[in-house]
Amino acid sequence: MNENQNVEWKRSWRDEYLKWICGFANAQGGVLEIGRNDRGEVVGVKNILQLLEDVPNKIQALLGIVVEVNLKSEGGVEYLEIVVDPYPNPISYKGEFHYRSGSTKQVLRGAALSRFLLQKYGRTWDDVPMPGVGLKDLDGRTLESFRRRAADSERLSQDILDESDAEVIEKLRLREGEYLKRAAVLLFHPAPGRFVREAYVKIGYFRGPELLYQDVIEGDLFAQVDRAMDLLYSKYTKALISYDGIYRVETFPVPKEAMREAVINAVIHRDYASTSPIQIRVYDHRITLWNPGQLPPDWSVEQLTGEHSSRPHNPGIAYAFFRAGMIEAWGRGIRRIAHACETAGTPAPEWKIEPGGGLWLEFPYSTEYQRTADSLTKHASADGSGPKRNGSGEIRIGPESAIEATTQEDGGAATQETEATTQETGITTQEDGGPATQETEATTQETGITTQEDGGPATQEIEATTQETGITTQEDGGPATQEIEATTQETGITTQEIEATTQETGITTQEIETTTQEDSGAATQETEATTQEIEGTTQERILALLKAKPGITRRLLAERVGITPDGVKYHLDKLRTAGVIRHVGATKAGRWEVLK
Repeated sequence: MNENQNVEWKRSWRDEYLKWICGFANAQGGVLEIGRNDRGEVVGVKNILQLLEDVPNKIQALLGIVVEVNLKSEGGVEYLEIVVDPYPNPISYKGEFHYRSGSTKQVLRGAALSRFLLQKYGRTWDDVPMPGVGLKDLDGRTLESFRRRAADSERLSQDILDESDAEVIEKLRLREGEYLKRAAVLLFHPAPGRFVREAYVKIGYFRGPELLYQDVIEGDLFAQVDRAMDLLYSKYTKALISYDGIYRVETFPVPKEAMREAVINAVIHRDYASTSPIQIRVYDHRITLWNPGQLPPDWSVEQLTGEHSSRPHNPGIAYAFFRAGMIEAWGRGIRRIAHACETAGTPAPEWKIEPGGGLWLEFPYSTEYQRTADSLTKHASADGSGPKRNGSGEIRIGPESAIEATTQEDGGAATQETEATTQETGITTQEDGGPATQETEATTQETGITTQEDGGPATQEIEATTQETGITTQEDGGPATQEIEATTQETGITTQEIEATTQETGITTQEIETTTQEDSGAATQETEATTQEIEGTTQERILALLKAKPGITRRLLAERVGITPDGVKYHLDKLRTAGVIRHVGATKAGRWEVLK
């Protein structure tokens, strides 16, 4: 037998070994043997009979517990065996709480001590009442959004959802007496960071050791998940593009299903007593997530990734996410992440426990994705259009290639350089060919509109830069005019609307052709036709869903149709303006009627 989490050997007795006995009592119990050396050999103990009387008395006087002290013999040599049972209440030695972990003893302080004390009293961090916050301080919009999610998931009855905010909070077990619990503040307060430090998610884009840019995501926990996903797939990653008929298919380096499960898992299971936020690091060839969380004491990485029951670190938060339909509560989250990656053909994710607390999850990119993305960057450099770097060091692939590649895919004439690039790489980017620039970031955050959402193949660069930042389209490959910028700021949605508006303001086809470096209006006309066809298909799918489920939410529509909620809003507004649909009842709790 060797020393382990339940066995400790000491050559002779010292009063400081009361700390080891305290550690055993606070953990899983154990045996302290006096009279063995580090190799486990019995070497005997001086004054052993006196120790048989003194040790139990000292333990009871200084620790307040009762242990077994036994006289043992091996090979004719005597030693002491001190057997310590695990105690349900916390045990301290001179004001310090010691804890046996592995084959070492630790002194619990700070967040670890808070977690330990709560566990001993059968509580969790998120279950503790928080004075100073009342129902009136919670965000009504977040509670209404929760109601919609819960209604869609059908995990709360409509009778409960129709009750007051106070009753919903009560049903979720988020109140104790007159006080809200910490979980309620994190879930439904508009600024939980005022009460819980570091309760946010931080995303950064790295090239080697250098941080190029970052975002801090605050707000309620539901919003943190949604916002993190939006940023990861609109600003921080690029998509490989292919077409299934007229439908555009985007393949990201990490499947959205896997990433969403990972972000939700981090938000639910993190240790909110820690002073470190959740960190998501995006590199050229991988994405890593670090969660300041703790595994159950008897768990390992192997058990985490295998079959296990659900043991959430924050049960109150997990329960609300379950009722909202965002988790299953069967302990299958880790396996769902692995399965999503396997189904998508991406490398298996890797988990690692950090000594002292914290869990790393890494999503490596596939070799094929890396090769294709690197090839795009190489060709963009060769044709003179990029890569270009802004002040933050971000790579920007030339927008001319993006325009021409899209036009070529839609049937228009493309330049030979773009044709070669498109055929060899088959890739375009989510925003502008690389991690989005700060100008594009501002537009994406405020509007959430991309050409994909609008169904049209117009260039994303012209839309993103002219809607918000006013950056001229000379950056995009052509001499833009102020008229085009002003018109695009007012509409900025589809190529069809840009065409219609520019005709009204007197901008000639030749100017538009010069901006996009086309030699004739044929590409624009074909692009308009494709845009109308895709728009029509998207709106037909939306109408079919509205007929089947009039009370469907915009978010659920977006998931079913395959566009963002802002894209759904755009199509709903067009259909309502055209008199095809109307909304009946309250803004958030009404229903849609299809009129035509």
